[in-house]
Amino acid sequence: MGTQDDGLHAEHIQSAVTGDAAAQSAVVASWGRSMRLYGLKPDEGTPPNMLTDQELREAREELGSLIETAEIALDRLYSAVGGAGCCVLLADKNGVPVDRRGYEGDDATFCKAGLWTGAVWSEECEGTNGIGTALAEQRALTIHRDQHFRSRNTALSCTVAPIFDHRGRLMAAIDVSSARSDLTEGFVKLIAMAVVDAARRVEAENFRLAFPKARIVMAQGSERGHDRALNALIAVDEDDLVVGASRSARALLGLTDESLSSPLPAANLLGQDTDAERGFAAAERSVIQRILRKADGNVSIAANMMGMSRATLHRKLKRLGLN
Repeated sequence: MGTQDDGLHAEHIQSAVTGDAAAQSAVVASWGRSMRLYGLKPDEGTPPNMLTDQELREAREELGSLIETAEIALDRLYSAVGGAGCCVLLADKNGVPVDRRGYEGDDATFCKAGLWTGAVWSEECEGTNGIGTALAEQRALTIHRDQHFRSRNTALSCTVAPIFDHRGRLMAAIDVSSARSDLTEGFVKLIAMAVVDAARRVEAENFRLAFPKARIVMAQGSERGHDRALNALIAVDEDDLVVGASRSARALLGLTDESLSSPLPAANLLGQDTDAERGFAAAERSVIQRILRKADGNVSIAANMMGMSRATLHRKLKRLGLN
């Protein structure tokens, strides 16, 4: 369903790949991978490979709860772009859409293009395309029309953002695709912002669900844009030790699986007060205040709950400046 002569598109790609453009253009670099690494040809007209029903079920099962976690974000995204003739896809890390939103009247067009659940859109299989290239490069991007490697895909405009799991590993991607010829550059930019926002919200919610008993803290110093700030998340347990960090937080704070495998005080990591004596006092103050609230302010009951005498608790209250 290309918009230009297949031969001309193939010649354009061949010329770009053999020239100097690959060093300056991420798209041309992807074209080069498509030809040299994967052995693909731009003018091959076959549609994307399709998984069997059983293979698709297995792909959905492998993503686990993420499909359910992403539902609200996908619905919101589709409500924003669906009226402009776009479909919304959630793809796994292998480039296979496992969930989809789209207008029924456009289904035939998108199904023919392969923008459907079970289609394989990895860069290895389809060359340069939104889903496959975003996953290969692990970054948000748009592949617009003739930036696609295959001539049959040059009528499509695809904007994609990857999703990383709670350990910072590539997990999935959200895609918004359109086959409309009147899609403007300005609207594509708005789509890109919405796709990134949706992907990061799914990522953040998935992180929170991975640490249900932990306190989730946003790492400070994440002023390198809203995208990073939204997802520089730290999971802290009841002992104020870091038990997890999102991909953005790992990059921001230099964390690795190895560093997170040992007890890591959140106060040290987040640049807060590291004075041990003041730290113990703050912790003791916090515990006493919580128990006093449980005891409705009754010092005798609170002292009994903590296994100490009423006089001892009074001395602690005086030392800690608690009335």
